[in-house]
Amino acid sequence: MTVLSDLVDALADGRVEVVDLTAPLSEETPILELPPEFGQTARFQLEEISRYDDRGPAWYWNNFRTGEHTGTHFDAPNHWVTGKDKADVGSVPPAAFLAPAVVLDVADRVSDDPNFLIEVEHIRAFEADHGALPAGGWLLCRTGWSARVTQADMINNTETGPTSPGMSADCARWVAEESALQGIGVETVGTDAGAAHSFDPAFPCHSFLMGNDKYGLAQLQNLDRLPPTGAVVVAPPLRIVGGSGSPVRVLALVER
Repeated sequence: MTVLSDLVDALADGRVEVVDLTAPLSEETPILELPPEFGQTARFQLEEISRYDDRGPAWYWNNFRTGEHTGTHFDAPNHWVTGKDKADVGSVPPAAFLAPAVVLDVADRVSDDPNFLIEVEHIRAFEADHGALPAGGWLLCRTGWSARVTQADMINNTETGPTSPGMSADCARWVAEESALQGIGVETVGTDAGAAHSFDPAFPCHSFLMGNDKYGLAQLQNLDRLPPTGAVVVAPPLRIVGGSGSPVRVLALVER
């Protein structure tokens, strides 16, 4: 067990840092907004059961209610119609929850254009600088969007509707069908760009990734604290039988 012992030692002495990539989960956490004719996800809610009182004198605990795709969350293949016969979140192989990651930083472009779309050429340029994408790994897209912590700022409605960065349809298809990645992670409320309802196909990150047995992580934070390559992401969702996703505490291991 030398490898695991070395990891434990490195965590203890700071050679490996644990970086939390998770947004705080509360009633204020931004959520996805769909047109009113569709079903809506629930905001996170805590319901107190007891707090060291006559309902339970020595213990504090709560019930909670929320959507599977509220806050920082994991998208399983069956979340989208293209993956409806594929794995639910309770059936995703556990090895997927511990995987290498690279960080594609486009925050400067997004600051100039909130509709900025990542294209295959941007990923190719990253590979030219940093080497091949990790097989079975995550492509984490740093856009700076995690600085937006309110509902209005995260969704960013304009005259054309929700306005936020993401991937083009061609890029989403390439990641899903041609790359060795297992999925993407984003800072926005969902894996698709705000305008993706008008793309062909609509919501291509969901459509292509879920349809190809790949995964999504959304509403990440602190991607600026990760190196372009070398991080390992730990992202185990709740094992919800038949579920389409789950809130998740996403951590990154970074060698310092």
